[in-house]
Amino acid sequence: MKTESIAKESIEKLEWKGMLFDFYGELLTEHQKRIYENAILDDLSLSEIAAEQGISRQGVHDILKRCDKILAEYENKLHLVDKFAKIKQMVQEINTLTDDEQIKKLSDEIIEEL
Repeated sequence: MKTESIAKESIEKLEWKGMLFDFYGELLTEHQKRIYENAILDDLSLSEIAAEQGISRQGVHDILKRCDKILAEYENKLHLVDKFAKIKQMVQEINTLTDDEQIKKLSDEIIEEL
């Protein structure tokens, strides 16, 4: 049970990092973006990224930590990911509360666009 909880927390953390990257990734340098994409989206190890980028594992680790901090700071100031999640949840609630097919169709389209 504890292992499942740790795995779920790890997946949620990875999803959160992916969301932050989706919203704020363009604000990173090209080098930071490439390394963060490799780690978060492509799930490459520090060693694989280091070999690909020609830097040390520690260098990759430091860049990832710096990117996490930068992306979190943007979210703390702008709250775009939080607002996105709230809007998505509200539209899903509208969808479940209505019997009107047009409203369901429209809410599904909104969720798809998000």
